[in-house]
Amino acid sequence: MAGHGGHHRRQNRKPKGRPLDGWLIVDKPSGMGSTDVVTKLKRAFDAQKVGHGGTLDPLATGILPIAFGAATKAVPYVMDSTKVYRFTLKMGDERDSDDADGKTIATSDYRPTNEQLEAALPAFRGDIMQVPPIYSAIKIGGERAYDLAREGQVVELKPRPARVDVFELVERVDDDTAIFHVQSGKGVYMRSLARDLARAAGTVGHIAALRRLRVGPFREEHAIPLDSLVVTGDTPPPSPALLLPVTTALDDIPALAVTEAEAARLSFGQELSLVEFMGRVPQAANPDGGLVRVLSGERLMGLCRLGEGLLRPERWLARG
Repeated sequence: MAGHGGHHRRQNRKPKGRPLDGWLIVDKPSGMGSTDVVTKLKRAFDAQKVGHGGTLDPLATGILPIAFGAATKAVPYVMDSTKVYRFTLKMGDERDSDDADGKTIATSDYRPTNEQLEAALPAFRGDIMQVPPIYSAIKIGGERAYDLAREGQVVELKPRPARVDVFELVERVDDDTAIFHVQSGKGVYMRSLARDLARAAGTVGHIAALRRLRVGPFREEHAIPLDSLVVTGDTPPPSPALLLPVTTALDDIPALAVTEAEAARLSFGQELSLVEFMGRVPQAANPDGGLVRVLSGERLMGLCRLGEGLLRPERWLARG
């Protein structure tokens, strides 16, 4: 190799690891960041390319979809999908991080009744505006908010739109503690919901425990505990048979059947009028910017977006 120019050498270098494609649904333990999980699994599987489908706070447990190889291309669709959480609100103590990992910044002796908590919930359902926690990965002038917060800087975050479909009180454990169930769209911070609900009910509070139960089509029954995957010593690496197919990530997206001729036109990047699809567009699809999975027979061809009366190819998956 020594005789070749540096440029040539770089081109020939094969990526390290095995080329694996698919999804691994991990049950993340508390006390570990999402990127740490990715690093551990990349090493455990000796995989070339690994990413995750939506960050979970270190404190949180539950479903963390891990994308291998070609699955990384579907990450944006997973991040956009419905998520289900259960969290424990600890009342009377507000933290700078809005969860149990932070420092206390406000206290209150007031404890709302269940009726008062219930009465505060409707304001947080539907399309709402939400101020993210200062300890979040949002960028402010190119810097991550949590880096600025750790440096002791005053972080001012603007409210941003969030969609909450379900927000319910599940159980009042004791005076200080209540458990909630949430179903939400992308970019909703549970820590902000907990903080803001406590304030709306006349007290302050933070998340003491948080578990993610679902991300799009991925549910608890798919989840594998991290410690059963990352094993030490001479044990063989985990089996690639544990990976779900790449397309599983898209199972929640409404399906639209097309003919071979329509599929061919879409594969060339043509936009088709929705008039051609009258009666075929699934009811669950949002005609104003929603996605559909395009199927020809049983075969997944790609993803298209609806809008302005047109069906536009967004990501074509079928080859040839």
